[in-house]
Amino acid sequence: MKILVIAFRKVNKNASTTHYRTRAAVMDHERGQHGNVQGSDNDSDEEVSGDPDTKAQEYISRVRNQDRCAKVGPKVPGSLSVHNRLQATDLSSALDLKKSPASEDAEASHLLLLPLELILEIFSHLHVRFVLSVLPLVCRTLRDIVQDKVTWRIRVQKRLQGSYPVVDNPDLNWPAACLDLEELLDHWSGSKRNSEHFSLTDGHYASVDSVLLLQGGTLCVSGSRDRNVCVWDLTKLGQEGEKGLVKALGAKSSGTHKGWVWSLASRENNLCSGSWDSTIKLWDMGAEGQLCREIRGKTAVLCLSYQQDILVAGFYDKRVTVYDPRASQPLVKSRKVHSSAVLSLSADEHYILSSSEDRTLVVFDRRANSVLQRLQLESYLLSTSYCAPEMWAGDNQGLVHVFENRGGAFQHIRCFDVGHSSQITGVRHSPGALYTTSTDKTIKIHIPTDPPQTLSSQVHCDVVNGISVEGNIMAAASGAMTVEIWRMMD
Repeated sequence: MKILVIAFRKVNKNASTTHYRTRAAVMDHERGQHGNVQGSDNDSDEEVSGDPDTKAQEYISRVRNQDRCAKVGPKVPGSLSVHNRLQATDLSSALDLKKSPASEDAEASHLLLLPLELILEIFSHLHVRFVLSVLPLVCRTLRDIVQDKVTWRIRVQKRLQGSYPVVDNPDLNWPAACLDLEELLDHWSGSKRNSEHFSLTDGHYASVDSVLLLQGGTLCVSGSRDRNVCVWDLTKLGQEGEKGLVKALGAKSSGTHKGWVWSLASRENNLCSGSWDSTIKLWDMGAEGQLCREIRGKTAVLCLSYQQDILVAGFYDKRVTVYDPRASQPLVKSRKVHSSAVLSLSADEHYILSSSEDRTLVVFDRRANSVLQRLQLESYLLSTSYCAPEMWAGDNQGLVHVFENRGGAFQHIRCFDVGHSSQITGVRHSPGALYTTSTDKTIKIHIPTDPPQTLSSQVHCDVVNGISVEGNIMAAASGAMTVEIWRMMD
């Protein structure tokens, strides 16, 4: 029996890698006929028929074909205006660094009689969490210093070489950005990596295409071409004999889905999985992964975004569809806004951003219930990470793009070559960190400056199909039928 399982794993691995070389010429011809046609708001209910596995293989051959991803030089928009750059002169004008902050404070200790510049230098040797939680309790002077965002901008400036932030954001939480940045530097800079690596091998027997961390990084879910969603308990990793696998969602006899599991999204304890079997399944992770409901579409579900009030899905048949998972009839709106398959989605309470194989980025205004913008690009975006006012995205040529929301108008402001030699399959951006994965078999960790500074490049044995970061855990989906986990050490 063990020999049969090993043989089956090898057959599936070979099948999952040959897709990069098949049907490329046919798909190039088909793409030439419709790839540059503008999308429309056609709401017709055309259903695409055919075997889902065959369509999935065709999609992989066309969209994930490494041979078609020859990189061209990034076309970078004009220089950022000076207000986007972190300037020492701006900071020194906001605070008098040569003056003692305690000149009029009766509570002042001898320490606070020092010039502010020296006090901030002392602060820089203390952990961010300590500065935020303890120092404001000491006296009013320290509280005022800690609460001034210029304090944190100065601290960030001393740690960085490039311009930061890339997108000007007056509402940026500088203490949180500083904490994010310094923890990234502690874990990934220098020759000694402050992390543990685990390879979870016993759950899937085909390529893992999606991964998602839940519950602060204590739980991991992964979707695979073996049609299953596996749940992993990460709290006991490293203990003798502990493999992490809890179970596969769904019935043991039929599996999670009847097609490849391609996308995952979550909101609180609710998880949804999208598959090439044209279904979205919702699971209650607070009730041990019980199936809540199934939403049936007409074609493969390629991407998902789970918001507080809606669930957004991008389909193979060019549609972006909005559901209300709480309603008895969940369908809210379905619009065909692209001329090719929808590859990636991002959303918030105001906008839905969808990218497609047709090389467009469509911005849908939720309040106006209409398409706000349609940006034509020179490549197609496979992965996006959006938190207003900026979106970071990875394309099929291995480049990272930055878009800015300027008062409801999205603009492409930056394009970076971060060192990937083929398409970027996963992007995760936060104020102080940038993670990217690629079919070039690498995971890269960067500081999100202009240009990004790469701290670490993790080389893997197979393509890396996606990434999730939560708390002190980084998880990656591997074409080698594994889930790769890095746990950061304090």
